[in-house]
Amino acid sequence: MVQIKTPEQIAKMREAGLVVAAIHAATREAAVPGASTKDLDEVARKVLADHNAKPNFLGYGGFPATICTSVNEVVVHGIPSDEVVLKDGDIISIDCGAIIDGWHGDAAYTAFVGSGHAPELIELSRVTEESMWAGIAAMKLGNRLVDISRAIETYIRRQPKPGGGKYGIIEDYGGHGIGTEMHMDPHLLNYVEKRRGKGPKLIPGFCLAIEPMVSLGTPKTEVLSDDWTVITTDGTWSSHWEHSIALTEEGPLVLTAPDGGRAKLAGHGITAAPDPLA
Repeated sequence: MVQIKTPEQIAKMREAGLVVAAIHAATREAAVPGASTKDLDEVARKVLADHNAKPNFLGYGGFPATICTSVNEVVVHGIPSDEVVLKDGDIISIDCGAIIDGWHGDAAYTAFVGSGHAPELIELSRVTEESMWAGIAAMKLGNRLVDISRAIETYIRRQPKPGGGKYGIIEDYGGHGIGTEMHMDPHLLNYVEKRRGKGPKLIPGFCLAIEPMVSLGTPKTEVLSDDWTVITTDGTWSSHWEHSIALTEEGPLVLTAPDGGRAKLAGHGITAAPDPLA
């Protein structure tokens, strides 16, 4: 069952989404050479406390931290640690969430640590982020879930990869519904798998976390012995971008973007829905 939200509930999710945006801003500033991933977790904890919000990652399935910190070949679910210290040239994907009055927000981004990053890494992050926005732009009334998957995959497949070859669209992880829980139906693939069919029709009140994960090589992953950390099987580096979005009668509202998604959606010829908190 897909949970359909009322405008009042979407407004609560927007509150949670703005806390997530604040965590992103603070951790991005703190992701510098010499900082540990545990330091970034502490930054996120402070932002949550300052906003009287609860973490939705901490304790989820036993996860031991407030945010996920995934460095280089780690795709997702990296556990913050004092031992993982960021170095110049690293990339890190930070995934985090917040709860306000029982309503969830969830988003991720990839950051460059220091300077001197190879063009292929810069392009990897750009392609992953822009594929997310292509998926968000496909979140239209009357479309179906598969239209989002197709938009994400099509964008990635059309981008030339520096040095040749193809990007790996991670197969085992994808987007999801969000609302009174962080992970809800439906599961959203970042590619089209015909046997899954078209999926549900997108109607007002439909809320999704859209989150492509892309590597410089394989789409295959494995989980390390900590039962959380997911890495690419070939050791290639990866990028992860995510936003939570609500579909309204007036179009999509990107709950975890400070501007509600207005600027990026305008580039796709789409007007973002009005911000209920404005």
